[in-house]
Amino acid sequence: MNLPQPHDLLWGMPLADLPADAPAWAVQALAAGQPVVVRRAACASGWVAVGVRGQGREQRLGVLMRVRDIQRQLSPEELRGTGQSPWPALCALASVAPVLDASGLAWGPTGGVGYQLATGCNVVHGASDLDLLVRTPQFMTRAKARELLHILDCGPCRIDVQLETPAGAVALREWAGVARRVLLKSAQGARLVADPWNALECAA
Repeated sequence: MNLPQPHDLLWGMPLADLPADAPAWAVQALAAGQPVVVRRAACASGWVAVGVRGQGREQRLGVLMRVRDIQRQLSPEELRGTGQSPWPALCALASVAPVLDASGLAWGPTGGVGYQLATGCNVVHGASDLDLLVRTPQFMTRAKARELLHILDCGPCRIDVQLETPAGAVALREWAGVARRVLLKSAQGARLVADPWNALECAA
């Protein structure tokens, strides 16, 4: 099993590890065997920061899970099938797959689309966006980011892409923009940086 990364889905969190005041929907989600989602936050060794997901955006609960309790783990890259669906977000996933495959970068769906593909729970609807993670271990030029964004913006719904750098994640839409500094999200929090791939700047 690989070390859990942000947006991975994990199964196996015991109900007993939920806070005593956890909402009923969170208890129901775990009781039904649904996975939790790895979130970007620092925690002690042997633990991973996760979120329990309900039906709507307002149903999110941040908790901690013991690494030893993980029974199954899925990364966004493993959630690439779409099947037949009338929803724009799932149609968009099918339409952008060839473009992203051709980039040579590892990628996959996150958010509601990834969750639905992994669990079969119908959380995607007609107004859903498509959230994607693209792993960019090497520097991506801003010109390349603009080129990719231009292609993705032709999709049937809004597509939000997070570029996962070694130091954290930055929105493709921001990196493709004109601002000198962009918001980098890491386990230590969010900060504005000029180069999301510069480990020294990101750690300063």
